[in-house]
Amino acid sequence: MPRTVIATGLAPVAIALALTGCGQTAVADSPTATPTPVRTAAAPAPTASVEVPVAAATPSPPRRSVAPTLVSIPAIDAEVPVVDVGVEEGGFMELPVDPAVAGWYRWGSDPSSEQGNTVISAHVDAPGYPIGPFSRLRDLGPGEQVEVVDAEGTVHRYILQSVTYYPKAELPVNELFSRDGEGTLVLITCGGAFDSATGRYQDNVVAIAVPA
Repeated sequence: MPRTVIATGLAPVAIALALTGCGQTAVADSPTATPTPVRTAAAPAPTASVEVPVAAATPSPPRRSVAPTLVSIPAIDAEVPVVDVGVEEGGFMELPVDPAVAGWYRWGSDPSSEQGNTVISAHVDAPGYPIGPFSRLRDLGPGEQVEVVDAEGTVHRYILQSVTYYPKAELPVNELFSRDGEGTLVLITCGGAFDSATGRYQDNVVAIAVPA
């Protein structure tokens, strides 16, 4: 079962176009003698009986994400650069090899989003590298301050709510990566016992922080 310092809740067009056409009527020649031409008035052009506004066929461009570039956690003396990452083979979140660098899940929300969780993760350690700053997430307590700087230089401030250990098989992925609800910051790394047979830690450490 997950072990939590302080529990927190995560608030987990079609465009129709109408076209109308106008019919045309053809008149056949008379079989009798050639008649005297008679000048007739031209038929009036048809007029629209109903005016229907047409929505633009091109949708509005999607909102441009503003990537986070730095996570700062004074309580554990952590200044961690952040790069944007995607999904690697197997469906797992891609992470920088260096534990001193964190990855932001670029297909999710970012710190300036009105809704959804900003997910930033880093390895706790890796062969050939020192222990990473996120290894100290477990030392944080509720109320600690976290700052995230984005690519435009804006500083987003958060207050830590909880630190939870989840067995990897029980990680609530849909909740943590939700694009709805309050703009929460989610920091993830590994923790718990190390399994030398698989070369992986048994748990994930998840720190949740809300906007200050």
